[in-house]
Amino acid sequence: MIINYPEIGVCGLSCRLCPMYHTKTKSRCFGCKTEARMAVGCPFITCAVKKKGLEFCWKCEEAEHCEKWTKHREAGKRFDSFKCYQKLEDNIAFIQKNGVESFQSVQRTREELLKEMLVNFNEGRSKSYFCIATTVLEIEELEEAMNEARKQSPASGIKEKSKILHSLLDDIAVRKHLLLKLRK
Repeated sequence: MIINYPEIGVCGLSCRLCPMYHTKTKSRCFGCKTEARMAVGCPFITCAVKKKGLEFCWKCEEAEHCEKWTKHREAGKRFDSFKCYQKLEDNIAFIQKNGVESFQSVQRTREELLKEMLVNFNEGRSKSYFCIATTVLEIEELEEAMNEARKQSPASGIKEKSKILHSLLDDIAVRKHLLLKLRK
């Protein structure tokens, strides 16, 4: 089977916004459907990719009635693991409406914003926080927050820059009733 979108999870997550995708260690993950990750697998990779030859769960004829996938999506509305699931349903709806290419394009834009945050605002403890922020907030909100953080901290050190951006992102999240931390 040819995998066309290794950075988009079988379940609809964006690998490009995952902390493990942005690590520089040997444990770096290059996407849910890369060879190394598929060797380890997850229940969705095993079922969709390995057994049925499908790149995404929602392409399956049984998707509407699949207990495993329904359970995963429902859990994603309330809890996270190491990765933020707050936008999983929105991701799937976006892909079904606009196509995988459009979704991938949006995720690349989000990833560029994340990279900028990691380079210019990460004091060494904010990677997961920034990954979640780029997952749940709108692109325009992220851009505005970073522009404002740059204005407020032109000569500041990295800790102060990070603090300012955190504050701006937190304010947006509170207004939208979103969380910028993992929900355990």
